[in-house]
Amino acid sequence: MGYQSKQIFVNLPVKDLNRSIDFFSRLGFDFNPQFTDENATCMIIGENIYAMLLIEPFFKGFIKTEIADATKSTEVLVGLSAASREEVDELIRKVQAAGGKAYDPVDHGFMYSCSFQDLDGHIWELIYMDESAVQG
Repeated sequence: MGYQSKQIFVNLPVKDLNRSIDFFSRLGFDFNPQFTDENATCMIIGENIYAMLLIEPFFKGFIKTEIADATKSTEVLVGLSAASREEVDELIRKVQAAGGKAYDPVDHGFMYSCSFQDLDGHIWELIYMDESAVQG
């Protein structure tokens, strides 16, 4: 049996769902209303890629351990591809305008990236890779 295309759902705990929806809306993300209620929302990242933002009490119902405080420790890095360096920089400007914390960009020549923390401390990394500059 060969590889079959899958969907990925990254589940992240959030303190205030409406605040998170507002933050990510300001970055240009859309949400699936079929999977949105007072406990959770489904943020559409790309074809077959979603982030489920769950309020902490609801998230807790799926785990047996404690919820990590993402402002004090890193539980995951979510990497998102970008079409260009300019797209990375533009999204980082939106992050800052929406109240997120941006880190300094990293330029490796063939790869340009910049990370940010959302309002709950989760770290997202925006990555542009110049395929023509990668030696294979």
